[in-house]
Amino acid sequence: MRRQCRYVGIATIVNAVAGYGYTFSTMKLTAKVKLLPTEQQRTLLYATLTTVNCGCDWASAIAFEYGVFKQFDLHHLAYTTLKEDFHLSAQLAVRTIAKVAYAYKVGKKDTAYTFHPHGAIAYDDRILTWNTRYKEVSIWCMGGRQKIDFVCDDRTYQLLQSRSGESDLAFVDGNFYLFAACDIDIPAPIDVSDFLGVDLGIVNIATDSDGNQYSGKQVNALRYRHRRLRQKLQAKGTRSARRKLRQRRRKESRFAKDVNHCISKQLCPEGALRAKDTHRGIALEELGGIRDRQTVRKAQRSTFTGWSFNDLRQKVTYKTLLAGIPITFVDPRNTSRTCPSCGCIDKRNRKTQSQFKCVECGYCANADINAARNISCRAVVNLPNAPL
Repeated sequence: MRRQCRYVGIATIVNAVAGYGYTFSTMKLTAKVKLLPTEQQRTLLYATLTTVNCGCDWASAIAFEYGVFKQFDLHHLAYTTLKEDFHLSAQLAVRTIAKVAYAYKVGKKDTAYTFHPHGAIAYDDRILTWNTRYKEVSIWCMGGRQKIDFVCDDRTYQLLQSRSGESDLAFVDGNFYLFAACDIDIPAPIDVSDFLGVDLGIVNIATDSDGNQYSGKQVNALRYRHRRLRQKLQAKGTRSARRKLRQRRRKESRFAKDVNHCISKQLCPEGALRAKDTHRGIALEELGGIRDRQTVRKAQRSTFTGWSFNDLRQKVTYKTLLAGIPITFVDPRNTSRTCPSCGCIDKRNRKTQSQFKCVECGYCANADINAARNISCRAVVNLPNAPL
């Protein structure tokens, strides 16, 4: 079994459950910087990646053979060999053992793990020093310490001022990147009595209870085009077709993430400011496990499985928390079938994708806006009486 870390853009890790009533102090944002090595430094970095991952494969085989999966116990078996035979520094040998131990900690132990030869490796402050003033890092490589320049945007540069902990070296599409964990203080959330509901979907990626809609037409059209193009290139099977597939990989994913960033920025801070001015929090649907619960027609499977709602949720969550706005998640069941006027829940209420008409009282509205308003009402009902 092979494990490989994947990094795309700026990832977010929140150190608490994202729900109103919880106290937040800090969150971790991952800053991505691009290294600018010389040809010699590039060769040394490449050799370091391949050597460390080769050492991971060897240590993994030892761990599986002897049934030793804890880092402390594996250290006694593998440390000396990693230093002497693989010529790793003391601390990098420790990080290699930690990578293997973590793989077995989070995964199954019924087979030996193997690691991608270009898989990311972790550096701590003993073997990686940041000089943010001159945009330079001092990093340990197989040929010894190397000072390498890096480049990043202004926002990432500000994030690096609060960097702490480990940084990961990754080889992505022919370039070397460092991913640094940064601790960001979260302001205390304001007191709220109402919520801005946000309905997530495929036709409209997001719709809020104020009536603002963010269409998914462009994303869905691009995904359809990319899917057809992949099918044609895969069927062709020539060397140039395979090269084109490699060039275009992750292009669709990057586009979807960019759209989600744009939408989350419109919801926060613009939506957060609207919420703050009216003393409202933000409410989202809890859609975890929806692909296991829902079935769709065969023609819609690719669109449904490619729906990046979780990525949008993460982006909205951390931007909302940084704005000092509480966020909560509600049960999405029947939000698009419930009449806010009489409370009738009926499948027939949803006439079409965009039309809602209650079969009991005749109330009419846009289906997505109606769902967002129901989400807002549910969040108010679930509002806790006291902080946890």
